[in-house]
Amino acid sequence: MKKLINIIALCLLLPAISNSQYLEIGGIGGFSTYSGDLNPTTKRTSHGEFRYSIGGFLRYNFNDYFTAKLGISAGRLSARDYDSQDAGRKSRNLQFKSVFVESAFTIEYNILGYEPKFMTKRISPYIFAGVGVINFNPKTLYNGEWVELQPLNTEGQGLPEFPGRKPYKKVAIAFPFGFGLKVALTDRFNIGFEAGLRKTTTDYLDDVSTTYVADDIMNERYGSVSAQLANRSGTPKETGAIRGNSEYKDWYAIGGITISYNLTESGNQYGRRRRKPMGCPTF
Repeated sequence: MKKLINIIALCLLLPAISNSQYLEIGGIGGFSTYSGDLNPTTKRTSHGEFRYSIGGFLRYNFNDYFTAKLGISAGRLSARDYDSQDAGRKSRNLQFKSVFVESAFTIEYNILGYEPKFMTKRISPYIFAGVGVINFNPKTLYNGEWVELQPLNTEGQGLPEFPGRKPYKKVAIAFPFGFGLKVALTDRFNIGFEAGLRKTTTDYLDDVSTTYVADDIMNERYGSVSAQLANRSGTPKETGAIRGNSEYKDWYAIGGITISYNLTESGNQYGRRRRKPMGCPTF
């Protein structure tokens, strides 16, 4: 019985261990967008403007089903209250744009299995999840120039009256997850599509999170520029008036077309012979 169990276990593992491991290098180009306090609606599923993103990655393919990927992506995120469908947000009149750089490690699972070397499994959808780091720097347009917002402490960060409001860092942890589709054009080249969401540990991708600090305090402590960019509604605000919603952290998304090259011995030298599957003993 023990011998039979060992044989069955080996049969189940053969699809994974019989395939060669290899590296793959590639790139992605497409879109990026954000979801946070400057959404055009109050729904959490709404998003900001669609912008561009590009990136590169290195994949290590363990077998037909599992892949580890190191990737770096860069792009833009932006949104503005002017486009909002919500009257309160429209009157708030805030805006931002930010260039971001993301570094991430993810694990992919090829749902149908993917084996381009001998072209036996040429197409597969996949899902992925992992962890990464995003660097960002929100700016806003002021007198015809784009001004960095983090140094202006627009929500009173650093004031002794608000000990819980520390100046936020322009780096945060991100948790990417999503799906994609990969297609083997040849035993060397792959093309595909990927889209994924990123949950972050910051609420300041857009420089908006909590409440206003009174205009006169902002003007006295941080100067007229900070005061004007903290409150762009055109009406005076008192300390504690709602500016953002700190209950939810910001999200962003990246997606696009992928192209990659397999750094592995080509199957062409074997005349594209199909691999003979490793079988199990019959009884």
